[in-house]
Amino acid sequence: MVVITFGFDAGIVELAAKQQLPAIYSSRAYVDIGGLMAYGPDSAEIARQCADEVHQILSGVKPGEIPISQPVKFELVMNLRTANALRLTLPQSLLARADEVIE
Repeated sequence: MVVITFGFDAGIVELAAKQQLPAIYSSRAYVDIGGLMAYGPDSAEIARQCADEVHQILSGVKPGEIPISQPVKFELVMNLRTANALRLTLPQSLLARADEVIE
């Protein structure tokens, strides 16, 4: 299993597939383009937090007064097509915990 973090593009998904390496990514965007699975912060929640901070700044709050926020919602996304291509059988217990399974 290979763990891929931020900063890579679609080429890393292609390389993992070509080398038959199961990989977990930090963003669901990789799974949408063919990655095996992703576990990371929910991007919609991050966008809401950013929008809230921008709203506070535009309302006159000094940036230094805004508390640092951390993600509170994470998502697990799996791609069954990729699992089948890698000849992997994902356990039902893992699939049941997934927020989304791409078939």
